[in-house]
Amino acid sequence: MPPDPSPSSVEMHGWYRFGYKLSWLLGRLLFSFKVTGRDKIPNAGGCILAMNHESYLDPPLAGMCCRRPIYFLARKTLLEWPILGPIFPKLNVIPVDQDRADMSALKTIIKLVKAGECTIVFPEGSRTLDGNLLPAQPGLGLIIAKTLAPVVPMRIFGAHQAMPRGGKGIRLHPIRIVVDDPVHFTEADLEGHGRDLYQRLSERVMSRIAAIQPP
Repeated sequence: MPPDPSPSSVEMHGWYRFGYKLSWLLGRLLFSFKVTGRDKIPNAGGCILAMNHESYLDPPLAGMCCRRPIYFLARKTLLEWPILGPIFPKLNVIPVDQDRADMSALKTIIKLVKAGECTIVFPEGSRTLDGNLLPAQPGLGLIIAKTLAPVVPMRIFGAHQAMPRGGKGIRLHPIRIVVDDPVHFTEADLEGHGRDLYQRLSERVMSRIAAIQPP
């Protein structure tokens, strides 16, 4: 098994480092997990990772692609789980209320990215039911417009087969993530206003994700 790729130069607090190492171990043992292009993710500065959403496995596996701690949005009901619920905030999980337009969670992400942190965003907003890509939602575009941070398109393959939405249990199926070159935005890309602008920015990134081919 390849060694844990997390570099000693990046400061990860205890719970996050534990979660990282556990995810790496389980990912390799259960899913022969591999990532292609991880060097394309900036090691410093505000950054947004944007990936398709196939499974509950996506967030920890996306975190394994990054040599620095990243922040995750997750529905707030996960924090109500016994045992694991209280641990999620220690793993950089930011709760979001999916029953309403929860701007507080997005504002937190925007603040973190502006402060030089890295986050993972799923442009589709929810997990696919059939393995096919879903249309982009404007949330990612809002974060882009407010930060102009580089966006790294990523695509996960095999997570739907390993743990499909609505399925029962986990299947031992290979999972791969391919990382593409960052997309850079400027003020010139912010023509327009509100939801239409955010939707256009999200769709631009989603088109890059859709173009990524299996390794």
